[in-house]
Amino acid sequence: MGNKIIELKGVTKNFGEQQVLKGIDLNIYENEFLTLLGPSGCGKTTTLRIIAGFDEPSQGQVLFNGIEISKLPPYKREVNTVFQKYALFPFLNVYDNVAFGLNIKKVDKSIIAQKVSKVLKLVGLEGFEKRDVTLLSGGQQQRVAIARALVNEPKVLLLDEPLGALDAKLRKEMQIELKKIQKEVGITFIFVTHDQEEALSMSDTVVVMNEGIIQQIGTPVDIYNEPENRFVADFIGESNIIEAVMLRDCLVQFDGFQFECVDKGFKDEEEVEVVLRPEDIDIVKPENAKITGVVKSLVFKGVHHEIVVQTKYRDYLIHTTDYFEVGLAVGLSFGPEDIHVMYKMDY
Repeated sequence: MGNKIIELKGVTKNFGEQQVLKGIDLNIYENEFLTLLGPSGCGKTTTLRIIAGFDEPSQGQVLFNGIEISKLPPYKREVNTVFQKYALFPFLNVYDNVAFGLNIKKVDKSIIAQKVSKVLKLVGLEGFEKRDVTLLSGGQQQRVAIARALVNEPKVLLLDEPLGALDAKLRKEMQIELKKIQKEVGITFIFVTHDQEEALSMSDTVVVMNEGIIQQIGTPVDIYNEPENRFVADFIGESNIIEAVMLRDCLVQFDGFQFECVDKGFKDEEEVEVVLRPEDIDIVKPENAKITGVVKSLVFKGVHHEIVVQTKYRDYLIHTTDYFEVGLAVGLSFGPEDIHVMYKMDY
């Protein structure tokens, strides 16, 4: 992974009576694209603000390259923040917005010109120097905000839901852009979002948070395919989550049948929960499956049909490119590797 650049150790944050962060331990590495993902109010923005220096932790440490910085003001930290609201100066043109921080530091004008030109090229705004920022589109304003942060050459760029104000198509384009910019400048990006798809498509590492606690840290593939608990499974993509019993290693029982699986390390007869992703279930003839039911509904979603099959114990959600009419008796088939066993959580 390279070197740790930021470490949070036992970080808590209280606002009055309310504890917003309940002991955050997190290592962030050089050149990593790390995303804090979770629903509103889970503590992700507070975590970002503590790294930026806008908030001080109630307890715990914030280390930057091994040095404790939790009391350092934002301007003394080697980080820059891009906010959802961009906070551009309406009375300055693109060039002066981007150059603002360097002008305050009294950097030589010719060096400023070089740096601004380089960073505008990087964000795809070459030739926009003289433009009035208030006349730019949302996506262009976004790029100016990123350029303004990057021109200071921070070691870490913090991005607080920066794509929130953009429409769906532009968001997609900017996701690809941001990833590209991060690779080109080779610095650490810490990104906050509540959008699962955004987190999965851009990040090297995803940190899933809920109620001030980190639920899981992993690569997008790990988080999607091997959720550690029901919250993560539910929050990342659509899932069938089923109460089950782990009879022994690689054998799980649910809905009245035993199924081979690939999970082990649970206690014998332990109560667990199983995730079956909708795209991992095949619809087959009833005689070819243990679990059988009836097609209850079918919705065309463009790439696939979303089908609900009603069985004796529950409704199953299935994504398939095949068409099955409502009322048809069917079986559900899945392999051992499609069954993901999780520890049971108290909710």
